[in-house]
Amino acid sequence: MTLNSLGLDTFKTKELASDLNHLLANFQIYYQNLRGIHWNIKGKRFFDLHVKFEELYTDANVKVDEIAERVLTLGETPLHTFEDYSAKAVVPVGKNISQDELAVTLIIDSLTALLKIERQILERSDEANDEGTNSMMSDFITEQEKTVWMMKAWLGQSV
Repeated sequence: MTLNSLGLDTFKTKELASDLNHLLANFQIYYQNLRGIHWNIKGKRFFDLHVKFEELYTDANVKVDEIAERVLTLGETPLHTFEDYSAKAVVPVGKNISQDELAVTLIIDSLTALLKIERQILERSDEANDEGTNSMMSDFITEQEKTVWMMKAWLGQSV
């Protein structure tokens, strides 16, 4: 086993960086979805949802940067083209969504997909003793689980 300057197995960090790039691509799609629903939301709940969607896309933008910087920290190059993002995306793409319940459902579906990816990364980062990635995924998961719960509550659903 060869260790890098972080004290991590170089093979495992390459795999983790690849997983993080997959997450990065999906976060970019999620971010763009949030921008779209923020711009296009209509109806009686416009004022509340417009602000909430801005809060979510601002947070997603920060997370995109954190993920890319973690890929760099692990010694790899973060994906940075829409072509790459589209090729790796499993997050649903929301197009022309202006209805409130459809917008919230898109957020739930997107976060559900992101959570699956993050849990896989969490497992692999734990096996690699990569506490930096592990901590990041734990924080993301905790926040996103709460957002899913809140969005489902808004829809009148349980988790």
